[in-house]
Amino acid sequence: GMAGRGKRKPKSLPQTETSNGEVKKAKEGQRDENTTVTEMREEVEKLYKLRMPDDFFQFWEFCKVLNADCPQDALKETLGLRLVGPFDILSKKHKSSCASQPNFHLHWRYFYDPPEFQTIILGSVDTQHHMGYFRDLPDALPVFIGENEAKKGCTITQMGDNIFAAVLLFLQKKRMERGQQKNEAALDQLEDDLKQEAERLDLPMEQKTKAMKQREKKVVTKTFHGAGIVVPVDKNNVGYRELPETDASLKKICKAIAEAKDDEERMKAFAPIQEMITFVQFANDECDYGMGYELGIDLFCYGSHYFYKVVRHLLTMAYNLLKRGLFGEILEAHLTSRSQDNLDQLVAV
Repeated sequence: GMAGRGKRKPKSLPQTETSNGEVKKAKEGQRDENTTVTEMREEVEKLYKLRMPDDFFQFWEFCKVLNADCPQDALKETLGLRLVGPFDILSKKHKSSCASQPNFHLHWRYFYDPPEFQTIILGSVDTQHHMGYFRDLPDALPVFIGENEAKKGCTITQMGDNIFAAVLLFLQKKRMERGQQKNEAALDQLEDDLKQEAERLDLPMEQKTKAMKQREKKVVTKTFHGAGIVVPVDKNNVGYRELPETDASLKKICKAIAEAKDDEERMKAFAPIQEMITFVQFANDECDYGMGYELGIDLFCYGSHYFYKVVRHLLTMAYNLLKRGLFGEILEAHLTSRSQDNLDQLVAV
């Protein structure tokens, strides 16, 4: 669209004749070469509306050393991983994309990725394996890196709190699966490099860091994806109340709705959900916003399109009440085109 075009600076500005014109030009060229982290940070945050942690930029620098020509593929040979999402902005892929208005809310957003999840690394295409930053609040830094295989379901596994840790854990898991000890030169080298750089940067490498364990204490309920949700709960326990159904019974209710043989049967099967929505309205009136949040996330994770309308209603409300409006926008975009494929918003022609 033309909207985006007007803002782009023309390639060559007319040179003003000054005595030091040449010097000025050279300086600009030099600045172009090493776009500062600040500028990259601003660009990513402008397009995603999310703050990026330092390890994101540090990992990019690490991959540049491994593969100067294509940092995004630095882990391809050894681990079959590719850097995507916000990394596409660091590699300026969005500048050469044919999509006139790419929606970064949908860029590599897999079927089961909740709004809290931002994809940064792709793995196996067969299982739709990917990793991403998980945030509890849209304006806060991520609380951990999650891993999901969309072909297998909605489960999000926690993989440390920075990319170095996540990739190291992935590498070690891969090695165990192959039943191989230390004898693959390339893997051994990568493992050493990761550990060394993480140590230099003083990054924690365990799967559950101290900060993550402290978050666990604040998680009010695990939800179907297992990573849990966090809502403010005061000393009188205001903020969250439990659903009247266990996860197992809620899944049964969902199954009955999704697999109903006709509309009449489906309407009947929806009754317990309708009742829960009534409970959610009472809860919201009393500031227990976590209940509608939980039900909304669970129905989103179940994945059936029969729930989209309810999910839209419950989660948009929960996110607004919790002042996490951006998550509502992401959800809206996702439900409008929730797909198993065509996840790359920057396909270059």
